[in-house]
Amino acid sequence: MARPLVQRTAARVASIPAPVGGWNARDSIANMEPMDAVQLTNFFPSVSNITLRGGFVNWVTGISGQVQTLINYSTGTVEKLFAWAGGSIYDVTTQGAVGAAVKSGLTNSKWEHINVTTAAGSYLYCVNGVDAPLLYNNSTWESITASSAIPITGVTTTTLSNISLFKNRVWFIQKDTLKAWYLPTGAVGGVAQVLDMSQIAKYGGHLVDLDTWTLDAGYGADDNLVFVTSNGEVIVWRGTDPSSDATWASAGVWKLGSPVGNRCMLKYSGDLLLITLDGLLPLASALQSSRLDPRVALSNKIQGAITAATTNYGSNFGWELLYSSKNNALWINVPVAEGQQEQWVMNNITKSWCNFTGWAANCWETFNDNPYFGGNGVVCKAWDSTYVDGTSNIQTNVLQAFNYYESRGVKKYFTRARPSIFTDGAPAVFVGMNVDFNVADSTASLSFSPTTVGLWDTGVWDTALWGAGLQITNNWQGITGLGYCGAIQLKSSSSGIQLEWAATDVVYQTGWAGI
Repeated sequence: MARPLVQRTAARVASIPAPVGGWNARDSIANMEPMDAVQLTNFFPSVSNITLRGGFVNWVTGISGQVQTLINYSTGTVEKLFAWAGGSIYDVTTQGAVGAAVKSGLTNSKWEHINVTTAAGSYLYCVNGVDAPLLYNNSTWESITASSAIPITGVTTTTLSNISLFKNRVWFIQKDTLKAWYLPTGAVGGVAQVLDMSQIAKYGGHLVDLDTWTLDAGYGADDNLVFVTSNGEVIVWRGTDPSSDATWASAGVWKLGSPVGNRCMLKYSGDLLLITLDGLLPLASALQSSRLDPRVALSNKIQGAITAATTNYGSNFGWELLYSSKNNALWINVPVAEGQQEQWVMNNITKSWCNFTGWAANCWETFNDNPYFGGNGVVCKAWDSTYVDGTSNIQTNVLQAFNYYESRGVKKYFTRARPSIFTDGAPAVFVGMNVDFNVADSTASLSFSPTTVGLWDTGVWDTALWGAGLQITNNWQGITGLGYCGAIQLKSSSSGIQLEWAATDVVYQTGWAGI
């Protein structure tokens, strides 16, 4: 027969910092650090608290179809943004309704690009492996063939699927092969020469992506050209003239996990990041350690989520990396499904992770230092200071790590919680306590009354706070939970409001006996 609960000790109070350690999808739910989170959605972990991410605004609307490529044309004096959708190219530099397509009749809208400057001018160079490459000179778009005004000979140009710039040469990948092609120095056309890696890539497959890797973060002897194959081989070259054995040599071949998507590489300071089945890898670390060592991956703490996502969604279009220096954030675009993409975001300073939802992004680009994404008929400016997702509230959900409160094996009765929240408005906030590894939604309403900021002709002199920014609220909220360990769950819904969560005070009693 069940016995009644009997209180043996007085109430205790514990203060727990917000989960600045970030999202943990690696460790057991029973073995996480107290400042980690089982779930951290739409909050960004900073050094001392977690902050509500920015929202997005529609930048350009009225585009026909899904925007699958965004490209920034930059010359130093000219900045333009172009969007590819439905086989057409649109100039989306200026906010508002889209104008007529600047080019149409293309086979698909999945393009790769570089900006390149020669003695003849500054160009945007784009390839997709199906159509002839496109060369833009700030006024016209030219399809590059063997007979165009600026020709490329030696290779069928419609087979060129990726592009990069190394040592003043334009380099291409030939689709579904292990061949790379390069142009003469300082040229955007001419006779293409082949670099065939079929005798080097012993695991076969085809070349997927290429980029430069600068170990010393400068231009010198440590500059490398990196190719990655569909089977995860990383082939590194060093030198200036691929036709000369005296000035060109292989720096090595390494085996990593297979890359995910065709946009799998990103320049990251002097390093080069690669998204693979092994996670998000910086090459400087990955190529100097064992593939079996998971600690080299920047995504090590969310590796469980990486493994599940690449298994379930690895073939979906939309995998992409983006670094936003303005927000100190690096993210992976995860295409769960078209219109249901997520972003897994890392704080560049703390290396803590979170995930963002509500940004239905097929592709990303940085334009005027701001991140932009392409969606269904729209281009959107992301991480906007309006704190609104278009016209919708930003929804957050956090489940902090389960905590034994320094007394394992002792049952606790949780009664009250007081989250310390900074805000400039009155968002809908809910808080609850989950116990004994139950991850179900158990939140309850939180009374929320922030201090009134002093507004001209509204605030009361000598009472209202003049010029104050975010105001703290830390009201006690009744909660209920009986178990050996507990995890704070906090949810919010807001529009046009900043929100920061610093810590939570929890009241509980120990020494409960009976069932």
